[in-house]
Formats: sequence, C-alpha cells, structure tokens
Amino acid sequence: MDSLTVELEDRSYPILIGAGLLGEPALLDRHVPGRDVLLVSNTVVAPLYAELLAGALGERRVVQVILPDGESHKTLASVARIVDVLVANRFGRDCTVVALGGGVVGDVAGFAAACYQRGVQYVQAPTTLLAQVDSSVGGKTGVNHPGGKNLIGAFHQPVAVLTDVRTLDTLPPRELRAGLAEVIKYGLIRDAAFYAWLEANMERLLHREPQALAHAIRRSCEIKAEIVGRDEREQGERALLNLGHTFGHAIESATGYSGWLHGEAIGAGLLMAASLSRECGTMRPEEVQRVRALLERAGLPTAAREVPADAVLEHMRIDKKVKAGRIRLVLLRGIGTAYLTGDYPDGALRATVEAYHG
Repeated sequence: MDSLTVELEDRSYPILIGAGLLGEPALLDRHVPGRDVLLVSNTVVAPLYAELLAGALGERRVVQVILPDGESHKTLASVARIVDVLVANRFGRDCTVVALGGGVVGDVAGFAAACYQRGVQYVQAPTTLLAQVDSSVGGKTGVNHPGGKNLIGAFHQPVAVLTDVRTLDTLPPRELRAGLAEVIKYGLIRDAAFYAWLEANMERLLHREPQALAHAIRRSCEIKAEIVGRDEREQGERALLNLGHTFGHAIESATGYSGWLHGEAIGAGLLMAASLSRECGTMRPEEVQRVRALLERAGLPTAAREVPADAVLEHMRIDKKVKAGRIRLVLLRGIGTAYLTGDYPDGALRATVEAYHG
C-alpha cells in the first residue's frame, strides 16, 4: 500500500493506494469512524464491490443507497434521496458516509455529507481512474444544474481516500480512457517530465499494466494534494486544476450531460486550451501537436463537431470561473506550465471554439 497526505492542518487526511483495500477490515477500522455507515454507490458498481466493502466494515450498522448510473443523475434529487435515508435511519452527527463509485457518486455523496446536520464525515472509495486521480481528492462536492456544471456545491474534505486499484480491472475501456484525460492534465499544468513519461508509457496504461497505473495515479494525486494543501478553496493556484474544464464543462452542459463522459469532454477541452494558448503566443505549435497526439493515442476525442459553437460559448459564460462578466481561462506557457488569465483576445476564443465545434 502506498500513502500520501493532503496537508490541511487539523483536517489533513490520507490518500491510500493499493490492491484489495476495500476488503481489509483492519484498514477500514482505522479510516471509517463511527458505528453507523451510509454506503452510497450506483447500479453498476454496487453489484461488484458493495458486498465486499460492507462485509469488511464488520459489526457496524451499514445502510446502502444505490443511485442510477450516469452524469444525468448528479442532481439535487439524488442528494435529497441520500438525506432522506439518513433521516429515516436516524443517523446522528457521528455517522460516516462512504462514497463507493466514480466521480458522480463521490460528488453527490460528499455534498449530502456536507449538508446533513451541517456536515458529517465521509470517506471516498473511488472505483474509476478519473475519480482515483482527481475528483476523490480535494473536497469539492456538488451537483449539476440545467444551467451549468457543478453550480451547486460545497467544499467538504473527506477523512480518507481509499483507492483500491483492483477496481480498475472491471472498468470499461471507455471509462479508463476518460480517466486518462485528467492524468494528462496534471502533466500539462505542472510536470513536463511526467508528461514525457505519459508519452513513453501510454500503451502500458491502456493495457492496464499495474506498475504504470500505480505511478500515474500516485503522481497525479501528489500534484493535486500539493496544490489543494496550498489553496483549498480555489482562491488562486487551485484554479490551475481546471485546465480544459471550462471548455469541457460547456460541452457537457450543451449536450444535457448525455453522450459525453466527463473525461472525454475534458480531453477535447485540453486541446482547445492548448490551441488558444498558441493563438495567444504562449505555446509553440509543435507543443500543441504533442497534446493532440497524446490525446489521440489515449483514444480521447479532440473535437465536438456535433455541438454548436454558439451553445458552447453561451455555457462558458455561466461557468463558475466567470468574474466581472469575463471568462477566466487556464492556459499554457508550454507543456508543464499553466496560468490563469482573463486577458486574451475575444476573437481568438471564438475562433478556437469554432475550430472544434459545429
């Protein structure tokens, strides 16, 4: 088992990475506090791992909430369903919510934990690559609104992240590729050497070689943990983690959160951010080509031709990162160096979006 820590003073917590963690009673005893546990999962993951995890929780009272699968269910209605079960079972403030699943389960369960009795403890048990390298770490919880992605939510840190890499054995190939978009993002924003490693090892990752996956997960979590530890509530540096996300979230919103996986939209968004950086003169054309080539090798989409450019631009204007009416974007000063700016030509933004959309 590998371990690293998100340093947040008295709210610091471990990220544990290893094989078989979900079935280890001693580990769960240390990191799942409280007698009462609400296990939140979905219809895809629960049949695979809920019984294993519930059994390892031993003599605790374990109640399960099984949500439908998919981004379209990342809603206030799902949060209300979780809260209804907490209330019906008279769970107190000493209960623990355990999120077993991908990013949607983690975000919804975490938000319910943040709201119930003004905040109860929760544990992330991510089962997708995307959740393991990104959404399970950092305490961002929330749900979507028809008007935009993640517009309703709260910062609420977990007490632990338990990453069982064996869950990747059952992950569909498309979901694995979607998770690789977030891994690529970390190299782009902070670590050119890691990006070069990804270029050299992409086929190993696609073939699920355990050592390659373990390295990619750990390095991604290291970068995120370092940034979150310095800027928990996204007052500055943490915004860099949104590279490609303003573009990607707009694709998801414009398509009604259907048809595109989150990581697929982020993959297209990464290339658009790189292309706009080239238009702004901060990134060389050959570096943009490296981004395109790696995304293509990962099997990720690099354009959204079926999505109208005007719809994407409209949804970008209500993104959370809009300030004083100006869309702030994360752009690149080359591979490995990202920056946040609202200073770019409007014509260049429109031209970039139109180049990748219908």
